[in-house]
Amino acid sequence: MRRAALRLCTLSKGLLAPSRGLTQESQNPENVFHIREAYSPIHVNHVRDKLREIVGASTNWRDHVKAMEERKLLHSFLAKSQKGLPPRTMKDSYIEVFLPLGSQPELREKYLTVQNTVRFGRILEDLDSLGVLICYMHNKIHSAKMSPLSIVTALVDKIDMCKKNLSPEQDIKFSGHVSWVGKTSMEVKMHMFQLHGNDFSPVLDATFVMVARDSENKGPAFVNPLILESPEEEELFQQGELNKGRRVAFSSTSLLKMAPTAEERTTIHEMFLNTLDPKTISFRSRVLPANSVWMENSKLKSLDICHPQERNIFNRIFGGFLMRKAYELGWATACNFGGRPFIVAVDDIMFQKPVEVGSLLFLSAQVCFTQGNYIQVRVHSEVASLQDKEHMTTNVFHFTFMSEKEVPLVFPRTYGESMLYLDGQRHFKSMSAPVTLKRNYVVEP
Repeated sequence: MRRAALRLCTLSKGLLAPSRGLTQESQNPENVFHIREAYSPIHVNHVRDKLREIVGASTNWRDHVKAMEERKLLHSFLAKSQKGLPPRTMKDSYIEVFLPLGSQPELREKYLTVQNTVRFGRILEDLDSLGVLICYMHNKIHSAKMSPLSIVTALVDKIDMCKKNLSPEQDIKFSGHVSWVGKTSMEVKMHMFQLHGNDFSPVLDATFVMVARDSENKGPAFVNPLILESPEEEELFQQGELNKGRRVAFSSTSLLKMAPTAEERTTIHEMFLNTLDPKTISFRSRVLPANSVWMENSKLKSLDICHPQERNIFNRIFGGFLMRKAYELGWATACNFGGRPFIVAVDDIMFQKPVEVGSLLFLSAQVCFTQGNYIQVRVHSEVASLQDKEHMTTNVFHFTFMSEKEVPLVFPRTYGESMLYLDGQRHFKSMSAPVTLKRNYVVEP
């Protein structure tokens, strides 16, 4: 079973306490770094402009081939080893981004739901862009006009929501920094706050893993090492090491590689026995228990054409767009299953393959586990080109939702569905103890 992660959201006396799901409280990372100088936040609309400037990307789709050709000339700026790169501190990559929903009402429509709440899918897009920009700040080369690195999102390790409402009429602030580095990868911690009265209150904590590639995005590239300046930073870095180990352990016990545990096998067998028709003596005669739904009946699917408008700075489809589309389908699936849902946690989103512009994006969402008020939704992403029609998996998304009322149990029919059930149960159990849903907790698609 996956261990609950240590969260900056519960930082107390310089130590991190375990927590997942709707976390209790958060602390601005400025206090962790003892930052005294004043930071001027970047407007959210300027984040992607800065990224285009850093890599020399064009805003005109017709110029993308020329822009990529120019990046080939940056190979000479790539380090031959990590030892040749100057070390950086966590403060060097620290960024604040401002989303003025309250002070600039013209921004609201992009983020607004019909229930007058904030679209969480749009927040995922902003987090993805911010994570990439933070990594470019960590690896900034002052002697080069453009960065020779191609930094992309490899994994959304986890996003945990705090117990605060999210209003479309109050300003929002994001902050983040690099918290761990390997040779070619970086972990990024990001936090989101919303203005309540005169103070910014915590909304979510996020951990992303980014990888550095060469200027043509064809092979790995070295990143700057990280200097730790305080016990708090050492704790954050150590947590990054633990996160890496946890991911390796979780992958090694994947149900795609290993058989279920004895306890899990017992769970599946008991569920199978509970669906046998007591009127017949047959393994083929199946009936649903009361207040239950067959897993196969909890699916929703969607299809999108990946237009150039949704491209990233490297002319592949923007990872934030993929997350938004997957989240919105997952939310609709949970809503269709158990009433109006609220996002509690996002975890273990692996970006396995880039999505090319012009691809067909197939998304399939399914409720794979439920318990009490909780709904675990798995969204599977495939792409196919218009030429060869071959389908390839690009992502698997895991979302934990909570309903205001108790939801039906979900029962698998086949062995494959049973494995989906156990995988959903494992992701659900990666949270800490269940929490009480606050009525003002209103983060929606």
